[in-house]
Amino acid sequence: MISVVVPAYNEEANIGRCLESLNRQSLPRDEYEIIVVDGDSKDNTRQIAERYADLVFIQTSKKVGGARNDGAMKARGEILATTDADCIIPENWLEIIRDDFEKHDIVQLYGPVDPIEEGMKNRLSLALANNFSRIGYYTKTLYYTLGCNTAFRRDAFLEAGMYRTIDAGDDLEIAKRMAELGRVMFDSRMRVSFSMRRYEQFGTIKSLYEWLYIVVHGGSSEKHSYTRREYKK
Repeated sequence: MISVVVPAYNEEANIGRCLESLNRQSLPRDEYEIIVVDGDSKDNTRQIAERYADLVFIQTSKKVGGARNDGAMKARGEILATTDADCIIPENWLEIIRDDFEKHDIVQLYGPVDPIEEGMKNRLSLALANNFSRIGYYTKTLYYTLGCNTAFRRDAFLEAGMYRTIDAGDDLEIAKRMAELGRVMFDSRMRVSFSMRRYEQFGTIKSLYEWLYIVVHGGSSEKHSYTRREYKK
């Protein structure tokens, strides 16, 4: 069993297509479950999610990392996969995750991302991020994982202490702790279509600068705009 955890907050415009893509996986539907952890949305996010997910509930921990942690605590699967409510998942995503965990002695798995929105700037931005991720992995200097496209062996995830509830950099921080427990693996076949809307809203350069600033300063900031503070529960 694989448990897919999807944090969401006011995502009525996007969550339907995300969950539809998760329900079109090449794995048999009884081999995975979908868990939506909602940050007490004020729109119809939960009502839409209930059409597709096995479990929908309101989070009790803080921020997006806390939402993923809440989902992990409810999960029944030995493998825990995470994505975001505005992503679109290819049909072979869970099959790749299952096969990699069966074939390799790993504690965490991650892959690259492609932009949903059109435009050369978006494609170039994610191409640079993906190459940065590959370089970090193959040089063993940095595991640039993303919460929208990663998977864990659940018992190792719990042993590591799960995600820190911070504004940015929780993906990088958890990977460092997971690497102390076992092998963290990058698979270029494990792709997810990722929404660039936050970068388009705030500006790519500004967003990257603020993300880096927050990471360098311990992951929390009340004054910077590019955070996921909508997960306030």
